[in-house]
Amino acid sequence: MPRWLPRALVLALALYACFQLGSWAFHQLIGLLVNILVAFFLALAIEPAVGRMAARGMRRGLATFLVFLAVMVVGVGFVVLLGSMLAGQIIDMFENFPKYLDSLINWINQTFRTELSRVEVQDSLLRSDWLRKYVQNSASGVLDVSATVLGGLFKLLTIFLFSFYFAADGPRLRRALCSVLPPARQSEVLRAWEIAVDKTGGYIYSRGLMALISGAAHFVLLEVLNVPYAPALAVWVGLVSQFIPTIGTYLAGALPMLIAFTENPWYALWVLVFVVIYQQFENYVLQPKLTSKTVDIHPAVAFGSVIAGTALLGAVGALIAIPAVATLQAFLGAYVKRYDVTDDPRVHGHRRYGEAVVARLQKALHHKKEKEREEGQAPSGEDGA
Repeated sequence: MPRWLPRALVLALALYACFQLGSWAFHQLIGLLVNILVAFFLALAIEPAVGRMAARGMRRGLATFLVFLAVMVVGVGFVVLLGSMLAGQIIDMFENFPKYLDSLINWINQTFRTELSRVEVQDSLLRSDWLRKYVQNSASGVLDVSATVLGGLFKLLTIFLFSFYFAADGPRLRRALCSVLPPARQSEVLRAWEIAVDKTGGYIYSRGLMALISGAAHFVLLEVLNVPYAPALAVWVGLVSQFIPTIGTYLAGALPMLIAFTENPWYALWVLVFVVIYQQFENYVLQPKLTSKTVDIHPAVAFGSVIAGTALLGAVGALIAIPAVATLQAFLGAYVKRYDVTDDPRVHGHRRYGEAVVARLQKALHHKKEKEREEGQAPSGEDGA
């Protein structure tokens, strides 16, 4: 047996054990790593506001706290508005449930010639085995729901703590990162960091401004139509329509349409028409002006990046996909060398004209080659004669 074989086997087993240990640790820490990634992008998003406040003499810790306080106030306000709307709808549904049940029983009696009554239906429902099993399952699922809520709150607290430290200690973090790199690499890292801050902050602020405009426009419409819970619905439409690209407007408009339909079916039609018209106005007028200097991404690229981010990281990937792609695009655009495009009709989509030009050039080259061949054969024929 060669002397190196036992050492090679031991080394291979050690490397395999290290790989298995690293894979196990990565799967155990994947949740924490995702939370840190979200916290990093959140810190990049609030970095411009924190930087402006720090430039005016305020401490970075206090500036970061004030920015987070504003974000928390907005988030709590949105949850309270949406919760009040849902609670009001649930209360109205329970209050009107006897009326809905009476109308359904009357329709069944008239259609199928039966003699059902609301009291009999209610007694049969209360005494049914299905309701008893449903109540038992719901009672046993309370603990699971509570654990899920507590886990979500813990994740949210973790994200806020990491993002607070990233934003408050941003200069110290950059110095620590640059201290282990040579000077040439330090400038590249700082440039990439600056691009990431500009693109992420620009994306959040431009989307926030468009959400404000969208919410205000839909609030005016809902108030004119006298749709209930207009402020909560306007906030819902503004946030969902902007932070879910391409199809967010239609998804956000489904809830106001449903609430408007309960008031009057024609109101739902008016809401649908307004949503479609506003989507066109936003895509072709508002969005190009607001995002031309911040996040200039083609809609197809944005939609594809959201799908890819959702496939990789779920809802978290959908939220951070667009700023991540915008940062990568800007970073590559700063280092990829570009050339002037040739003045060819095919560049502008004129394929037929371009094919005709190419065919004409090929024909001219063919005639030129034949003429040169004839001129080259003529002297050799005279010498032979």
